[in-house]
Amino acid sequence: MDKESKRNKKEEKREEKHRLSCYTNRELSWLQFNVRVLREAENEHVPLAERLSFVSIYQSNLDEFFMVRVGTLMDQMHAGEKIRDNKTNMTSKQQVEAILERTRELEALKTKIYEQLMGELEPQNVHLINFNRLSKKEIAMLETYFDQNIAPFLMPMLIGKQQPFPFLNNKELYALMLLTTKSGKSKLGLVPCTNSAFKRLIEIPSRPGTFMLCEDLILQFASKLFPTYSVKEKSILRVTRNADIDGIEVYDEDLDYRGVMEQLIKQRTRLSPVRVELSHDINKKTCKELAKHLGINMKHVIRVDTPLDLSFVFQLQHYLRDRSELFYEKRSPCDSPALNMKESVLDQIGKKDVLLSYPYESMKPFLRMLHEAAEDESVISIRMTLYRVADQSKIIDALVEAAENGREVIVMVELRARFDEANNIEMSRRLEEAGCHIIYGLGKYKVHCKLCQIVRKREDDFQYITQIGTGNYNEKTARLYTDLSLLTANRDIGTDVDKVFRSLLMGETVSHIEHLMVAPHCLQNKVLALIEDEIEKAKHGRPSYIGVKLNSLTDKDIIEKLIDASEAGVKIELIIRGICCLVPAVPELTENITVISVVGRFLEHSRIYRFGVGEEEKVYISSADFMTRNTLRRVEVAVPIYDLAIKKQICHIFDTVLADDAKGKMQTRNREYIDRMLGEKKLDAQEVLYEEAYRAINREEPEKEEETE
Repeated sequence: MDKESKRNKKEEKREEKHRLSCYTNRELSWLQFNVRVLREAENEHVPLAERLSFVSIYQSNLDEFFMVRVGTLMDQMHAGEKIRDNKTNMTSKQQVEAILERTRELEALKTKIYEQLMGELEPQNVHLINFNRLSKKEIAMLETYFDQNIAPFLMPMLIGKQQPFPFLNNKELYALMLLTTKSGKSKLGLVPCTNSAFKRLIEIPSRPGTFMLCEDLILQFASKLFPTYSVKEKSILRVTRNADIDGIEVYDEDLDYRGVMEQLIKQRTRLSPVRVELSHDINKKTCKELAKHLGINMKHVIRVDTPLDLSFVFQLQHYLRDRSELFYEKRSPCDSPALNMKESVLDQIGKKDVLLSYPYESMKPFLRMLHEAAEDESVISIRMTLYRVADQSKIIDALVEAAENGREVIVMVELRARFDEANNIEMSRRLEEAGCHIIYGLGKYKVHCKLCQIVRKREDDFQYITQIGTGNYNEKTARLYTDLSLLTANRDIGTDVDKVFRSLLMGETVSHIEHLMVAPHCLQNKVLALIEDEIEKAKHGRPSYIGVKLNSLTDKDIIEKLIDASEAGVKIELIIRGICCLVPAVPELTENITVISVVGRFLEHSRIYRFGVGEEEKVYISSADFMTRNTLRRVEVAVPIYDLAIKKQICHIFDTVLADDAKGKMQTRNREYIDRMLGEKKLDAQEVLYEEAYRAINREEPEKEEETE
């Protein structure tokens, strides 16, 4: 190899290394997102009782992360698969080790914030107390309570040669004890602390507003459960198990797919542990013995200084409910100003496109549209995709009503919606019994798109009334998540959606589509082409712009193209709530990219794509994040916005969220998320958008609306 070739090779390696600085590992980026959730628990601008929610959400998020993501990585390790992260080149083992190290670091932050919260509750006469702060009389009273109301329902277990280590349920609490006999022999004792027969949060009768956790009570009087032993060490124990079941792997046309999914759900409860949490230190020998029983590496045993299950904070919130100043100002969704609810919703959509913006506007028009379709004799069919629905779903009620009224109802129920499989199985049975035609998934592709289409017969023609959304058909989350829902009678869009449904009925995916973007074959390539268009504009000195609002950004092909666009001079603004594997502000590469994340009262969930400037701008809303699983392994849909007023409305929502410097944090080149100040007064986008929704219908106060639990 000559000197010039060597120089070129070295230069290529330098450029490759420099380009790697534009990437963050997916799992570590997710942990950064969860820190942003945790930080809301210490944010003094968030009402005190609401801050309790954020510390619990942080924990439940982390539980699911270990169950799914860490579970997947550990499966890869144990299978000997040499899979590396395609962005940072980390192996599965390296990623798990980095996750465990970071999780331990974050425990200290969680403890600090939790203790701060508990301290701030004390002036509100709410106390979570331990035995060190009780009088002898109160301890005696609690002992009597334990003897009468808790001990009779406990099942203490000894671990020995004749007593094998029991199965520990996922996320349940156990009291673990190192026991010794008078002769000095040691054994382990276990007591399940989760039981419907007694309360988790026990109020001290002599101190109203003062509570103790039942597991602390059980641990305090553990010696009474093992009267012939001495308790040398004790701790509360909690196991998190792998939940990485995948219905795609077992899909078979000859199987009863619903039955297979039911068996997989049962299997999930018995998968291997991925994390063990302990509330107290125990000696190394006992810890090793515990890890051996559970079949887990000692690195996965984590010491935790807060209660191991923080869900009890919602009971504390309930206790504080009459103190309105400790909660967010009440907000309830408005009626859409674009619709008159005294007239037919179907007829109004037939004349103009309508956009619903949740939770600022109500889901009622969509529900009304379904009920109208159920009763309208001109309606030939209703087609719908369902991914996650509410437990007591009004949408299911409307579909059942339509089927019972003789309408053709075709529903694609995705049975593989993680942690909602059981609910979806039950809903699918109900729909089937009502006479709906049900499709269960699509082989190796999950169906995640949000589509509803009503076909109406006209005098000598037919009409499509189509709904395409960014979020699930779930009345509960429509009050908690920000999402967009387009209602249109546009014939071109309707024809494309009809093609999608026909493909689903044939067990196929769309390979070519005119107006929509449809994954897995016609979304990523179209996004890349639109980015390339902006690159060409920038190269020729024309105005160019890319704006994207997503939950997560991990698709390497799209990230690479965004880096190319930044290098070409395209202005790129990204609103990424969660995982963002792209690092902005890297010299010469991502200098033209801004990344912000908004974590606020409502979960930012809408997906918006913007390409171009002025009259040339193209705007889409979509069910798809820019994650490889969405762009290449699911059926997803992005719809172009053709109505100019609605396009302007969506761009306004995007710009308002982008300008949020109250809840929005900006990612730096160092992968940190920092506060910013854009004006004299901090702007909270969600509050601004709610105020605008109220003004749009001339409402000064939230109307009384039925609460959704």
